[in-house]
Amino acid sequence: MKNLKFPSAQTILFIIAGLVTLLTWFVPAGKYDTLSYNEASNKFTRLSLDKEISLTATQASLDDLNIKIPIEKFTNGDIYKPINIPGTYNKLEPKPQSFFDFVTSPIKGIIEAADIIFLVLIIGGLIGVLNKSGAFDAAISQLAIVLKGREPLLIILVTSLVAIGGTTFGFAEETIAFFPILIPVFLAAKYDALVGVASIFLGSAIGTMCSTINPFSTIIASDAAGINWTTGLYGRIFMLILCLSITIIYIMRYAKRVKNDPSKSLIYDQREQIAQLFTLKDATHINFNWRLKLALLVFTSSFILMIIGVSMLDWWFVEMTTVFLISAIIIGFIIQISETDFIDTFVKGAGDLLGVALIIGIARGVTVLMTDGLISDTLLYYASDITTGMNKGVFASVMTLIYSGLSFFIPSSSGMAVLTMPIMAPLADTVGVGREVVVNTYQYGLGLFYLVNPTGLILASLAVAKINFSKWLKFIMPLFIVLIIVTLIVLAVSSYL
Repeated sequence: MKNLKFPSAQTILFIIAGLVTLLTWFVPAGKYDTLSYNEASNKFTRLSLDKEISLTATQASLDDLNIKIPIEKFTNGDIYKPINIPGTYNKLEPKPQSFFDFVTSPIKGIIEAADIIFLVLIIGGLIGVLNKSGAFDAAISQLAIVLKGREPLLIILVTSLVAIGGTTFGFAEETIAFFPILIPVFLAAKYDALVGVASIFLGSAIGTMCSTINPFSTIIASDAAGINWTTGLYGRIFMLILCLSITIIYIMRYAKRVKNDPSKSLIYDQREQIAQLFTLKDATHINFNWRLKLALLVFTSSFILMIIGVSMLDWWFVEMTTVFLISAIIIGFIIQISETDFIDTFVKGAGDLLGVALIIGIARGVTVLMTDGLISDTLLYYASDITTGMNKGVFASVMTLIYSGLSFFIPSSSGMAVLTMPIMAPLADTVGVGREVVVNTYQYGLGLFYLVNPTGLILASLAVAKINFSKWLKFIMPLFIVLIIVTLIVLAVSSYL
């Protein structure tokens, strides 16, 4: 049994894709009618069983369809994807996915996820060019000296800052870029790579789980639920502080054990492999001259510019990727690398993150199978049917569990909000709780399962440091259980307030 090895991230996702393919043979096919807004014609389009109906884009049209969303949310572009229309679920002819659909789903997923995949690859190339100069090694060596005796501050700062990004603008996929950069810093502080992964990933996860002003979850979900996004804001701020504090304490306790006794590390057997992966070496001999400092400044500025662009300038993957590509070229000029060496180094750096990019694409392929097999809406329909007439506290707990389950199939927070909230939010009215409770269960349900969800970002994050999923599960389970208990208690109490 000791020789048994947990499957790789790619294998796990292929197994999941196979199981989803089988589900399409047994779960009834069905679909809700959808409503989309056409800015050019200023009309709504209702798609019903392949029949399109054009509707006047007015609040009255939305009210007639029992969609409690202000018309402005469509016209100003806040809601840009088709939404499900409540009470319109129809059973359809089964569309089971074949073996051919199964084997082509990763390719379709890679095509659909091309934007984030190219972001990852370009960042890999950028990191490769910077590493070529030795600037990163020299900076880490300097940082290790500065942090000596104050290493816990690294955990607190990184986890808190990433959480702030998560709670304000959904800082999630972008964190992939930070793993190769910050993990060596944690290693230099005498922690293991798992502490680095946990600080970055869990900071983002807790931040997005307890989103406060995040337009990609809180605001979209509240709009789709027909309430102001500030409703329930103070409760989410309380949850953010509470869950983030618990998480930081948990990471620091594990980090302290590792620092005191490296053999206590869950990835102790990989210490040499990880050290080589992140090119940890004595960099005191490197002359940390103005060129290397300027290269690091350009590198750091590219991430700051990315954060500003996403949060304030409506940037998305094309703009972010362009920033990193231009930064790589500028750094190439600064460190005076030849054109041939630049291309070779950039390609090799991109290749180092190719495995991560493929994991992202394969995970998206699972969603493709669900959509093509017409079972996504069926699962949503039966989930919404379960909660009718429940006790308030039980309702909140069950909704959280339902959203956790749905997030396995729909890991996108904005996609989940648009698809489910018009159906789920009115359920709050039937049990006598505010609709903000449903918004919270959506966020917390997605956020909790996100910690272990193989169709989310955890496998891609672990792949950067070559950490096995089984090691992560062993690390995260105690915290996972504590956060579930805390969340359900807070939700149950808030349901009666």
